[in-house]
Amino acid sequence: MSAVFRLPVTHALAVPDFRRYLIGQLISNIGTWMQRAAQDLLVLHTTGNSGSAVGIVTALQFLPQTLLGLTGGVLADRYPKRRTLLLTQTAMAAQSLLLGLLTVNGAVNLPSLYALAFALGTATAVDSPARNAYIGELVSHERTASAVSLNAAQFNMARAVGPALAGLTVAAFGTGPVFLLNTASYLAVLHGLFTIRTDAPDVPVRTRPGRTRAREALRHIATTPELLLPISLIAFVGTFGLNFQVTISLVAITVFHTGAAAFGYLSAAYALGSLLGAIYWANHGKPPTARRLTSTTIGFGALEVAQGLMPSYGSFLVLLFLTGCAAVTVTTTANALIQLHAAPPLRGRVLSVYFLVLLGGTPVGAPLVGLVSDTLGARFTLVLGGVISLITALALSASFASRRRRRIRITEPAPATSSPVASARPKRQRQPDL
Repeated sequence: MSAVFRLPVTHALAVPDFRRYLIGQLISNIGTWMQRAAQDLLVLHTTGNSGSAVGIVTALQFLPQTLLGLTGGVLADRYPKRRTLLLTQTAMAAQSLLLGLLTVNGAVNLPSLYALAFALGTATAVDSPARNAYIGELVSHERTASAVSLNAAQFNMARAVGPALAGLTVAAFGTGPVFLLNTASYLAVLHGLFTIRTDAPDVPVRTRPGRTRAREALRHIATTPELLLPISLIAFVGTFGLNFQVTISLVAITVFHTGAAAFGYLSAAYALGSLLGAIYWANHGKPPTARRLTSTTIGFGALEVAQGLMPSYGSFLVLLFLTGCAAVTVTTTANALIQLHAAPPLRGRVLSVYFLVLLGGTPVGAPLVGLVSDTLGARFTLVLGGVISLITALALSASFASRRRRRIRITEPAPATSSPVASARPKRQRQPDL
């Protein structure tokens, strides 16, 4: 462990409290991804391979993000984040325990799956902004980009390991034990939260805010190009392009006619690509930029279109790995830009807007994916999502470049003149470029 302390000063793993937090999140997220994969398989088994039913369950799980996402950000800025996380993580563990008990006892049905998915989404809507804003309190400003990338790395490591373990566990024991294993995994994150030292040097001193309102965050985003670009872009990509929790299961079952284990391998390939991409950016050292965000989104859209055209299971799996790498670059860059440019007193609310557009569009996108799959086939859902992501990146890139050029023209100093009127005019300050 001594090697950790020889890391560069900008590396977040040098902070002990962040390491505790990261390890707990990793173990818990492995269980969460096991549950997500098993839940999709359980829905398909219960409904006779209905893509629409999978889309509805996914939509219900993310609908609270749309309804309560901004409220979660307000709570994250108003109350201590660690206390909030202890409550939300306990609620998630209770949801998983109930789902596991119902499944093991043969009492689970589609309405109960719908209700429990909505309950999990409600806890997640409050948990997400607090969990991500808490990173900014565990590490210093120069370590924030590294911490965001490492957090994405653990999330995608869990995404790689979780579905694969779920596929093997379901094949051997059924779906019920998977949900019970997820319940046990929450003990790790709760232990990590309990053992974090509140007087750690990297925790900034923060005063308790007074009134906290969502409109302040919206105003801050609208007047800060470094926040407006990633949030606008993610609104489209999150709704239409990042629906792999639905499309992977549909392609595995309805296109390639594989079983639970093959579905797990596809999910693992996507997550492994995401993991390697996140690790790369965690050690990259350079701060995120708007140019990186738009260019990688264009690449992600092109890969998703190509992925929908792959003729075989093997080629689909390989391209899914590359798509995962591109997807995590998009989301990690957007998240890091927001963490770095959001005002600290507003960070929880700004992040809640980010998660609102990233996950809150799923109640629209997931049922649409299921409907398109049932009507035109699972492949077309990937092509459609990739085209929308690619066009959005091109359009927003051109729009913000045009705005930047207009600002430069407006703020350029006027030519020198001997006119007393011209010389008396105050000079406008040049605004910073995006």
